[in-house]
Amino acid sequence: MIRVQTEDFDIGAEVKALTSGRTDIGALVTFTGLVRDTNGGTVSSMELEHYPGMTEKELVRIEAEANERWPLQASLIIHRVGKLAPGDNIVLVVTASPHRQAAFDAAAFLMDYLKTQAPFWKREETGDKSYWVDARESDGEAAAKWDT
Repeated sequence: MIRVQTEDFDIGAEVKALTSGRTDIGALVTFTGLVRDTNGGTVSSMELEHYPGMTEKELVRIEAEANERWPLQASLIIHRVGKLAPGDNIVLVVTASPHRQAAFDAAAFLMDYLKTQAPFWKREETGDKSYWVDARESDGEAAAKWDT
């Protein structure tokens, strides 16, 4: 399941909804990304933009690929857009599998691909400056390890 939204999410409620009534899940991995207050300067806010329609399509593709690679019983990607403040939730990735390694690997894969393949753009504000955040070489290297 994927969602792109401006509203915040409740991690506990999302996990409960995903696992409710499920006794076949042996491992659950969650990752939550938060807005930091520093990134080469003091960040006062971050604005996330996306390409509606294209973004959701890419998230569905990435999630489907994770489900092909690992035995997942459930997965969830929630990504926020709009203006966020330091400490706000940005992204939630949840993977559920019979075994922990598959859940860990799938969650890492989803985050690596979200950082490099999903059409999101970040602009940070630091007091009187505003700038677009460039892709990091380390994110590309992390995603490349999944190319097989």
